[in-house]
Amino acid sequence: MVSRLSNYDKLPSIAIPVAQKCAWQGWRDIVEVLRGETSQGARRIAIECYPGVYEDEIVRAFAEGLAPCRVLRTAQTWKPPREIDAVVAHELTTDPVFGRMNGVVIDDFVDPVRLDCLKQQLACGGGEPVLIIGTGTALIDRAPHVLVYADLARWEIQRRQRAGRIGNLAADNLSESPSLKYKRGFFLDWRIADRVKKKLLGRCDYLFDTNDTAAPKLVRGDIFRAALRLAVGHPFRVVPFFDPGPWGGQWMRRVCQLDDGPPNYAWCFDCVPEENSLLFNFAGIRIEVPSLDLVFCHPRELLGDAVHGRFGTEFPIRFDWLDTMEGGNLSLQVHPLTEYIIDKFGMTYTQDESYYLLDTAEDAYVYLGVQSGVDRAEMIRELASSQDKGGWFEAEQYVNKWPARKHDHYLIPAGTIHCSGRNSMVLEISATPYIFTFKLWDWGRLGLDGQPRPIHLEHGIENIQWDRDTDWVRQNLINRVECLSEGPGWREERTGLHEREFVETRRHWFTQVVTHDTGGGVQVLNLVEGEQAVVESPSGAFEPFEVHYAETFIVPATVGAYTIRPADPARKAPCATVRASVRTRA
Repeated sequence: MVSRLSNYDKLPSIAIPVAQKCAWQGWRDIVEVLRGETSQGARRIAIECYPGVYEDEIVRAFAEGLAPCRVLRTAQTWKPPREIDAVVAHELTTDPVFGRMNGVVIDDFVDPVRLDCLKQQLACGGGEPVLIIGTGTALIDRAPHVLVYADLARWEIQRRQRAGRIGNLAADNLSESPSLKYKRGFFLDWRIADRVKKKLLGRCDYLFDTNDTAAPKLVRGDIFRAALRLAVGHPFRVVPFFDPGPWGGQWMRRVCQLDDGPPNYAWCFDCVPEENSLLFNFAGIRIEVPSLDLVFCHPRELLGDAVHGRFGTEFPIRFDWLDTMEGGNLSLQVHPLTEYIIDKFGMTYTQDESYYLLDTAEDAYVYLGVQSGVDRAEMIRELASSQDKGGWFEAEQYVNKWPARKHDHYLIPAGTIHCSGRNSMVLEISATPYIFTFKLWDWGRLGLDGQPRPIHLEHGIENIQWDRDTDWVRQNLINRVECLSEGPGWREERTGLHEREFVETRRHWFTQVVTHDTGGGVQVLNLVEGEQAVVESPSGAFEPFEVHYAETFIVPATVGAYTIRPADPARKAPCATVRASVRTRA
């Protein structure tokens, strides 16, 4: 078990060379920039806001600094909340966790009469500045003189939801539970806002970072887009975030030197572009934006043509951590089969995954697959009884419990019952449908909010693959390591995933330089062994990129050939990376 402290970088940033002033920090300087636009004749200023942005703060600051003759809010165009709720009821469903992916657009929320009224006010603005603000400003003004995109990270949105500071887009639900706000955000707000965002990022005049309300930041739109173009030309990391959970452990707190505040840290989202951020450094001013901005603006360069053709502007590979060291078991769970997730939830692919054991204690284990000869009806009855009557489900009677050791790799194609046991540090490598996990049994515990966590027994039973029993799991899903090639100071191994899964994983052990190539598709890697390594371009196309133990990094498809070597040439013990990519078939 790792006891040393690593030099894990919790705030990785991408330095952007700039020759002139292009970024500003603080309300005063930002207002001055926009005042300069109005002094040059800009009359209509649109502030497009991602849902969750504190619009009132922006209005107060800009109203004082710019003195607009009127402020037009997109919220003034919305239908009444009850009417909107009726429109989206089918997509949201009554389930506390799952809705349906959908085609709802911002126009579906608009009352035409209210919208026409604001358009008339815009036309009567005269020569004084008019401020248009909210989500969907193009509804009111498709061609403003200045377009500012006010962006916000998904993780900050969740913090604001948990603190009770924000509701959802066009909804009257400020007092609703954070979990229901997250659900509505996931299935509605973010899909709607991302459809708008994709049209605006390529032409906004300024990108407005609103994550820190005490220190907002602004960067010129052309410079922001240049930063995105630079990012897809070399390896990079997203900004990780850490979250406690009912089963969480203490490994990340020690190794990553995290705050003592939460009781534990259960998850680290280390490469989930739907959730994570990018941090750009413009001559000392650091601008944080959602990683999806890069996916939306440069999908082919980032993902590669074949992956983009298959997944569109979805980043299909997910790396995250599950820390149960000195914690508890994860919930016993199963992920939906492809046909089930399409039919029930409108997703086009499912969460095939794997557990790579980054570290373990002596008594670590993984639950995986049903036991051979299990009585299916009896197991279902016992699961239902534990849910309905609060009894105890004896998981070991029905599910295989496998001892786990550091660097073991357990493959988990959708439909396989599974969970990580206590005293493990799991690097979870999976596809990215995000939240579609069916909990079958949660060990009789409550969530951190003191409430029972949702169990989805009916969904789960529909998806358990009962033929994935002890022998099948042993032969197909545990440590399927195959040596592919080796040379002086390096060895390449295939560690999975199962043939039903579209993610391919390779492990490289090395004491010297090892050569990689993206092969025209995005790759995600983690340094699973060794203090530090250096990623380099054989042609000098990018500056040497340092990675530290346990850090995940992305190599865009356009990078092509690259090498990785230990940072310390005198190091005797080998380093190791695990690399994931999307399989391509001839």
